[in-house]
Amino acid sequence: MQNTTMKIALYGYGKMGQAIEKAATLRGHSIVLKVDHDNAGTPPTGADVAIEFSRPENALPNMRLCLEAGVPIVVGTTGWYDELGAVKTLVADTKGTLLWASNFSIGVNLFFKLNKYLASLMDGQANYAVQIEETHHLQKLDAPSGTAITLARDLHIRSNRYAGWELKKDGHSPAADQVPITSHRIGEVPGTHAITWESPEDKITITHQAHGRQGFATGAVVAAEWLKGRTGMFTMDDVLSGNV
Repeated sequence: MQNTTMKIALYGYGKMGQAIEKAATLRGHSIVLKVDHDNAGTPPTGADVAIEFSRPENALPNMRLCLEAGVPIVVGTTGWYDELGAVKTLVADTKGTLLWASNFSIGVNLFFKLNKYLASLMDGQANYAVQIEETHHLQKLDAPSGTAITLARDLHIRSNRYAGWELKKDGHSPAADQVPITSHRIGEVPGTHAITWESPEDKITITHQAHGRQGFATGAVVAAEWLKGRTGMFTMDDVLSGNV
């Protein structure tokens, strides 16, 4: 637990927001504001930091609201990454502080590192082709998941064979230079991601399966603690690497 407690504003108070409240309370922090559709647009007055887990269409307005108020913000909502350049500009213009991640689970971020290492090993193995499969609960709005997109991005960065990613749909096969992603939305599944490299002779699969939301919630609170005294734009990789 951190020595300094924080006053936290929560933007998004669904199941994830409630899990973050639990994690924050366990670590000695207090929730001073809970924002949902009934009080959307409420500024983070009195908060030391904001944590944003709302909806894709609300993420940018919430980021702007907090940055213009001078309150650091941790962003876990996905589905807005096409606007990443605009967010970087906003952080610079406001001299603000923002940390974003497609997934705040410590285990998933270690999985990201494993994915990159395996991709580098596979780059010279032309017989192997890759695919990503992800499964989430029915309430998840974006597909593929932000985590799957991060995994695919890291694959095409580490491998000369891939130039991007494409969602695999019935009756349509992605181009050979695109990482294929298959998405499933089933019941209350917290999140499962699998990366498979397959050749005519065999296949290698690495999988991360979340048991619940609490790992994501704790990671988001740890990220908020790490932001104290920092200015700029960061990711979960900075937190785990201990970067200044």
